[in-house]
Amino acid sequence: MEPLTAQLAEKLSNIGVKNSYGTPIEVDGATTIPVALVNFGFGGGEADSNDPEKTGDTGSGGGGGGMSVPVGAYITRNGTTRFEPNTVALLAVSIPLACVGGFVLTRIVKALKQ
Repeated sequence: MEPLTAQLAEKLSNIGVKNSYGTPIEVDGATTIPVALVNFGFGGGEADSNDPEKTGDTGSGGGGGGMSVPVGAYITRNGTTRFEPNTVALLAVSIPLACVGGFVLTRIVKALKQ
């Protein structure tokens, strides 16, 4: 049996630009190429206790996850290409960013007052 790391490397070798840009779609003379932010991660572990007093201690683990956020599309009409952002995705990303920015700003102001 092939090691897990070799299996993951084989599966993930094709991931990259193919996942960030979708297949071009032609509608009413305009070509649309969807764009997404793709992120994924994997983890794993294994532990065995070498302590002779602790018998039967073993360990293992693993996990993975991913996400894809549609950020917009490149649209080509009449020979001109432009990027049109997905405003819903931008709002969803900007709300937590604004919250963290506000929190950090209040901490900075409090530190400067002291």
